[in-house]
Amino acid sequence: MIMYVNIKLWYFVVLLTISSLGATYIYHYPVEMRKVALSVLFIAGWFWGSAQKPEVFTTKEGAIRGFDPVSYFTENGARKGKTELSLDYRNATWYFSSAANRELFKANPEKYAPQFGGYCAFGMSRGYKAETQPDAWTIVDGRLFLNYNDDVRKEWNKNQADFISKAFTNWTKIKDQ
Repeated sequence: MIMYVNIKLWYFVVLLTISSLGATYIYHYPVEMRKVALSVLFIAGWFWGSAQKPEVFTTKEGAIRGFDPVSYFTENGARKGKTELSLDYRNATWYFSSAANRELFKANPEKYAPQFGGYCAFGMSRGYKAETQPDAWTIVDGRLFLNYNDDVRKEWNKNQADFISKAFTNWTKIKDQ
């Protein structure tokens, strides 16, 4: 899940290493050969670094930063989940603030899981997956939508219906990317 960021970081570390070591070792090759070698490394690194983001927004703390998705509905706000109250769903670990909330989710995950896998609803309306903050949330027609931060949520709230429509259209296209 965090692998996407680590791969990008790895890619830049490799490029820096190649550029510093390369000056010593690759310098003895003809210029054209060096250009080809570095181009291949660049393309391979970029391709590898462009790994897919998972379907569910996940950090080292779990799905949706370890917050209880049911609490948005039952407690009118974000509550941090407990590690001893977890459940695997859609290749992600979800945490819950109470056993009752875990059972509600288990019985009907589609009702409680945030839309777009917990990625930013505004970002999804623009066609990309963006991380979210647990306190930037809205429930519309019984569905939980998360946003990048509170400022983005305020912008998203200005034209919710249009953004939601666009986001659902985009989600079908990029859900697995």
